[in-house]
Amino acid sequence: MGMTMSQKILAAHCGLESVKPGQLIMADLDLCLGNDITTPVAINEFEKAGFSEVFNKDKIALVMDHFAPNKDIKAAEQCKQCRQFAAKHNITHYYDVGCMGVEHALLPEQGLVTAGQLVIGADSHTCTYGALGAFSTGVGSTDLAAGMARGKAWFKVPEAIKFVLHGKKNPWVSGKDIILHIIGLIGVDGALYQSMEFSGDGLAELGIDDRLCMANMAIEAGAKNGIFAVDDITLTYLKEREKMLPTVYQADDDAEYTAVYEIDLAAVQPTVALPHLPENTKTVAELGEVKIDQVVIGSCTNGRLADMAVAAQILRGHKVAPGVRVIIIPATQQVYKQCLELGYLADFIDAGCVVSTPTCGPCLGGYMGILADGERCVATTNRNFVGRMGHIGSEVYLASPAVAAASALTGYISAPKA
Repeated sequence: MGMTMSQKILAAHCGLESVKPGQLIMADLDLCLGNDITTPVAINEFEKAGFSEVFNKDKIALVMDHFAPNKDIKAAEQCKQCRQFAAKHNITHYYDVGCMGVEHALLPEQGLVTAGQLVIGADSHTCTYGALGAFSTGVGSTDLAAGMARGKAWFKVPEAIKFVLHGKKNPWVSGKDIILHIIGLIGVDGALYQSMEFSGDGLAELGIDDRLCMANMAIEAGAKNGIFAVDDITLTYLKEREKMLPTVYQADDDAEYTAVYEIDLAAVQPTVALPHLPENTKTVAELGEVKIDQVVIGSCTNGRLADMAVAAQILRGHKVAPGVRVIIIPATQQVYKQCLELGYLADFIDAGCVVSTPTCGPCLGGYMGILADGERCVATTNRNFVGRMGHIGSEVYLASPAVAAASALTGYISAPKA
């Protein structure tokens, strides 16, 4: 029996010629990731277990992004604990205020992940790096502690679902619309503990930023990971960083999948996930009139330069609708600087938006955009559960940067004008 991309990567990292779904393996790790919320728990477990050294100071990344710059005393104490741990163990890739960014945008940007790697992170959206042809997945803080100490982790080899993308996408349709369309199709448990593997001629329509967004949201369908076939677009992106040589794995022709979905990109329209699940999707055209109070453009899903460019294009020369608050968060310092150099920050400010330093803040209801009872927000984030961004009586509508920016101008959920 042939193997999928994910199965080949797992086999290579546990020293076996082949693996099969359901098999339990112990695999070597290429990178362990933690943030300012999950790492303190991992540090406590690391020390409780009696570990005194990390397995490799170059293969651990700690990113202060959820509540940084610190929003309160507890956040400050958590970051301090991470900072001290990183200093004690000489961790190479420690990112704090001034050099940090939203973790899943920062690591690819910095060239810390490449094709063929096996990556774990104590954050559910670690599946983002599948866009680069890596097997990456979220784990608990205890698994992160063991990974930092031993450089290994247990895995159950997942089954896989194949998504074959065809054709050309419509204007203003992005990776966010495509993944929302797919989650609406299969449901939030449609890929439970499976790999979502993306291939097909339609990949030529998707830049790396689109792919990073789609792989990021594989977890919203319950997937163990999302992964894209490696092509020239992937290799060009990786070559620009040139920190590690990629190892390209291709699925075998006789690899087995639990399901195969053919996705016609031309059929995908600007799409929104209504409260309170990412599977509750409708096209903007189907929605009717939905008045909004706030717009958030950013996050590990849609805070990259391509996302900022779309938002700036739509907002440029216009004003935000009265009564609407618009918060724009470039995902990394580099993206922030590029927005400055390209004039996007001026476009945002002139339109009446506020621009924040990189942070996860509003996405998880942490700070920088908490919603009150009855308020509605269009967000380019990845989750819209009850109370996700504030009061349990608030509502979050997930959308692309294009839909979010267009909605900011009208005060209602809207698609961009052709």
